[in-house]
Parts: sequence; structure tokens; C-alpha cells
Amino acid sequence: MTEPSVSRFRAIDLIRKKRDGGALSAAEIQYLVKGCTDGSIPDYQMAAWLMAVVLRGMTREETASLTHAMLHSGEVLDLSFLPAKKVDKHSTGGVGDKTSLVLAPLVAAGGLFVPMISGRGLGHTGGTLDKLESIPGFRVGLSVSEFHRVLKACGCSMIGQTEKIAPADRKLYALRDMTGTVESPYLICASIMSKKLAEGTDALVLDVKTGSGAFMKKEEDAVFLAELMVETGERMGKQMVALITDMNQPLGRMVGNALEVQECIEILQGGGPEDLRELCLHLAAWMFFVGGATKTVADGKRLAEEIIASGKAFERFRHMVELQGGDISVINDPTRLPAAEHRVDVSNRQAGYVTAIACEQVGTACVILGGGRERQEDSVDPAVGIVVHKKIGDKVSAGEALCTIHCHSDQQAAPAKKLLEESYQIAVDPPAHKPSLVHRAIYKGEH
Repeated sequence: MTEPSVSRFRAIDLIRKKRDGGALSAAEIQYLVKGCTDGSIPDYQMAAWLMAVVLRGMTREETASLTHAMLHSGEVLDLSFLPAKKVDKHSTGGVGDKTSLVLAPLVAAGGLFVPMISGRGLGHTGGTLDKLESIPGFRVGLSVSEFHRVLKACGCSMIGQTEKIAPADRKLYALRDMTGTVESPYLICASIMSKKLAEGTDALVLDVKTGSGAFMKKEEDAVFLAELMVETGERMGKQMVALITDMNQPLGRMVGNALEVQECIEILQGGGPEDLRELCLHLAAWMFFVGGATKTVADGKRLAEEIIASGKAFERFRHMVELQGGDISVINDPTRLPAAEHRVDVSNRQAGYVTAIACEQVGTACVILGGGRERQEDSVDPAVGIVVHKKIGDKVSAGEALCTIHCHSDQQAAPAKKLLEESYQIAVDPPAHKPSLVHRAIYKGEH
């Protein structure tokens, strides 16, 4: 039986079909995505269909069809001219999550190509593009030809989504944002995967966060989304793995754009906080493995350690920054990055141990300071942020600083300080367990 031509579909029939729990065909989904993109289906009908998806869900086949239709609503990059495998990493977002800035040059220095199309921060989570733009002169708005040139020259490039890449996603995401339909795992999967697959990669490593600072608070929800994205990517012929990682406290010590760039430079130079370093090594190991650069994940981790120790990862980062117009002098001397001169400590009132941190509130405190955005059109101050001194399991004395706010005035800091004070839980006894950094890997095969 052949599918009807797209001209014979009616949006109202497809809304009803999904409302009543039916599964749409690939052709029906293609009709909806095309109509959304070219404006032939009005927003109110697309909004009704999105709500039906939230309430009724989608099958795996529908999710793959939606991803495919959104992917091919615009340009799919052809990177076949590059002589080695192309691999990328995507994180579902968190607080202090800055691994992309380390992974792109690190993995490129190991012989793979890393084409990263990244996003900006929204809500309590930070964005890769905002961090990069805290480097004076750094250009994230490269044309496709410029993107190709940088990739060919240094093996990695980090840019924003162009108008031609997955235009259906931009329209659908705006509708989801306005109609309370953001949270659907099926729609999240299609949104993420359509953009990432448009990069022309061969393999993708997913970092799916779970915990108090993640969008997916419950681990079972994170696992469901991870499995959905892995299966969707595999259906399209990509090598896929998803790691479920912890976001019950900020990653690393720095939260805020220029501060996080500074911390990434420390990692690339062989220093930095242990949790951030270990997660970067773990993600890089999987990128090397699924990209075919190593035979095992363990070999990938050893390779990542060697590349950082040799200084090659840092040099590759410098080269990428230079090629994208950034000021190399601030990479050589991170104290020249944008900085807020005022400091406000958030102190502890009782002795004991940190047993929990309301991680999302830490991210929200950074947004309040001006270091993030609640709406896409909001501007971001690259200089402000928070330095976290105490994390879960750490012993603290009465009056000791839990974290320090980097800001422009006491008045600016006041609401963020209150939120941070409320974020920490201190108890007499240490917690029974510290959060494990990597909860599990979702991968079909030996590693």
C-alpha cells in the first residue's frame, strides 16, 4: 500500500489522529514539518499537534521520522572532503558544564575532526556560544565555507546554528517554548538530533545529565531520553553512545562565562578540578572509540591523557581561537578575560559537611547576576559568575566561604547571595555517598 501524496493530507486530520493515540506515518510527519517550515500550516494547528504529542507520546518510528524530516528541512553539511572520521559531543545542559571547550581541541589533536554546532544558554543552564564569546573577538557566526576552512586547518570548529540548518527546529522550538510543550522527550530528541546530524558527523557521544541541576531530574527520565536519542541516531547510520552523568552539583568550580573559559584553559594545561578533568577524559575516551581512533574506551582515555600532558590539546585550542578571530593573548594569559572586580563571599553559619546543593538554584543565581538569560533575546555579561569552594562531602567551618560571587556591586549580588545561601545543606555528619560522576553508558556493543 502506497502512502498518499502530501497534498492530500489535512493538518486537522493529523491532529485528531495523534490526539486519539494514533501513530503518524513518515509521509504525514513530513507534511507537518514542511507546512510548519514554509508557513502553510498555521502556528495554532502546529501548537495543537505538539500538545497532542506531549499527551499521547510518539513511537520510536515516529520519532525517527520527525528527526529525519526536521534534519532535511534545511542544509545537511557535507564533510566528506575531510580525511578522517567526524565525531561530536552533545550535552543536555547543566550548571558549570563546559566540557565542549576542552573536548573539541583535545579530540582534534588525536586525529579526528570535531564539527561542533552549539547553542546559547537558556534558563539556569549555560551555553557554549556565550562562553566562547567571552573571548574578545571570537566569531561563532561563521559561514559554512569558513566553518569548512577552520575544520580543515585545525580539525575543530565551534559555531552557532546557521539559518539554513534545521530551520524547522527553530520554528518548532519557538512554538514549544510558548505553548508549554518543551518537556516531551520525543520532541527533545528530534530537536537535538536534527541539529547534530546536520553537522555531517559519523559518530556522536551524548552527555545526558540527571539530578537537581539537570532538565531531567529523575535518572529514569534521563535514561529514557538517552535510549531514544541513541536509537534515533543508529537508525540514521551513526555510531552512538550516551553517558548518564551527574548534575546534582555544579561541574568544576566555576559558573559564569569568562570564569568557565579560564577553567577550561586550566584543564587543557593539565590542571583544573578533578571532577571536570575526569568527565572530559571520559567523554574524550568515548569520542576516540566511536570515532575509530582507538580499539577500546580505556585506550581512548589513555590517549586523551597523553594529548593533554603533551600540550597538544592546548595548542589546538589556541589555533582554533586564532582562526575564529579570537584574541590569543587572553588564552595565553586568562587574567585578561573579562572580569568583575567586586567579590562577595557566601559564608556558612555552622560547622559540618555539605550534604546537598540545590544545583539549579546555583545556575539561577548566575542568571540573576546577568551571566545567563531567561529569554533568547536577553544579553549576557561575560564577567560575572560564581566560584564554588565547597561541594558535596566537603567539610566546612563556621563562617567559611561556601562560594564567592563575582559581580559589579553589593546591590547586584544581594538576590543571588540569598539564593546561594539557601542552596546549601549542611549537616553534622558527612553524606553516606558522594554523587558518582558517570552513572552508566548506553552503548550497543563491546567497548
